[in-house]
Amino acid sequence: MKSEFNPPIGKISQINGKCISLIGNDIDTDRIIPARFLKCIDFDSLGKSVFEDDRKTLKGSHPFDLKENQDSSILIVNSNFGCGSSREHAPQALLRWGIRAIIGESFAEIFYSNCIAIGIPCFTLTKKSIQNIQEYNISKNLFLEIDLKNSSAISEDLNFNLDIKESTKKMFLSGEWDATATLLENSSLVDRKFKELPYIKFS
Repeated sequence: MKSEFNPPIGKISQINGKCISLIGNDIDTDRIIPARFLKCIDFDSLGKSVFEDDRKTLKGSHPFDLKENQDSSILIVNSNFGCGSSREHAPQALLRWGIRAIIGESFAEIFYSNCIAIGIPCFTLTKKSIQNIQEYNISKNLFLEIDLKNSSAISEDLNFNLDIKESTKKMFLSGEWDATATLLENSSLVDRKFKELPYIKFS
């Protein structure tokens, strides 16, 4: 896990990083971040607890515990990733561990939306392509360069055309996914709207 958390902000067009593979279908949000961690008052401490129960079971051999994966930022998963309850803590935990993009066969819809809302692009590939990446990543550390504009991912040996919803792509390229930044950039419009509202009076 990275020692310093720097959240994504504004326009996102390029994501470069080492891949970490997590093999298995239907990995739900309770496995990503167990329910007992939902009591936290903020998300800052969630990164260290991501996949907590799975990691305890595997006693140090879980991909998120392996030394060679500690600086990874692109997660490779299989089908229906993020299914189960709609807890936003799941993508928040992944983000704080260091994940900046996820490539998988398919995603649960609410998990997908929660990822987009905090700046984690989710891309899809065919089952065969995902298997190829995961197999390659077992024998050799895979570093990918993701280009959102062209929906592509390349490395020294691999080249993939990624699938992503066109509306989602536009949000990342324009920065519109970042509601806070968009609001701040349009502060003058917000002030004007406040002044137009009849039930708000300024002294």
